Amino acid sequence: MFSAIKKNIPNSITCLNLISGVMAIIFAFRFNYDFGSLKGYHIAYICIGAAAIFDFLDGAVARLLKAYSNLGKELDSLSDLVSFGVAPSMLLFNIVNFANQNTFDPWALAVLAIPVMGALRLARFNIDTRQTTSFIGLPIPAGAIFWIGLSEWFLTEGYPQNWVMAVLVIGMSLMMVSNMRMFSLKFKNFSLIENIKRYAIILAAILLVIFFGITGFMWTIFAYIILSMIHFEVIIDGEKKVNI
Repeated sequence: MFSAIKKNIPNSITCLNLISGVMAIIFAFRFNYDFGSLKGYHIAYICIGAAAIFDFLDGAVARLLKAYSNLGKELDSLSDLVSFGVAPSMLLFNIVNFANQNTFDPWALAVLAIPVMGALRLARFNIDTRQTTSFIGLPIPAGAIFWIGLSEWFLTEGYPQNWVMAVLVIGMSLMMVSNMRMFSLKFKNFSLIENIKRYAIILAAILLVIFFGITGFMWTIFAYIILSMIHFEVIIDGEKKVNI
């Protein structure tokens, strides 16, 4: 019995990821409503952020308990598609319609690229053995962080022309299925040299959010992409080579 419970702990956490994503969708359609001191879109941000935390925890707990399963792998991908693909796309869809005075605009359909490219990204990840220590294409959780920052930018800095929105959304969606190598944020050790990019993006995220608020998440993902484009080799003690 204990073995069965242990096996399903990671899956239970993954389900919390899924629930958070569904709640984000609900609040996305009430994005301009007041919920105490928060707007609906603020709660949608929080729900997507909670989903990201649960997405990290389910993998960490599965490794800790050695409770891996094919079911967990598939459930994780399905939950990620809802929380980091469908939820942010519905948030942006409602922002576009609100900016167009609640009238449907065909440009709003550009947001459909987010879940479509996200689904392709996740499907490819599940069958691609090259992505064990790094990623090929922008990970869908990183994309969700970008969409939160972009949504806040639209709401605080002023909504751009519809075609500008479409170019941004489609361009970043295509990054998820690109062949660009991107470094993983998982630490194997705490070596400064071997993890210089990871430490750099964490520091950049803190500073960008401090100076730009929620919009800083958008700039953080741009920084992540730029850092992933930079490659160099470090020689340690005259022998050990570390590709960074």
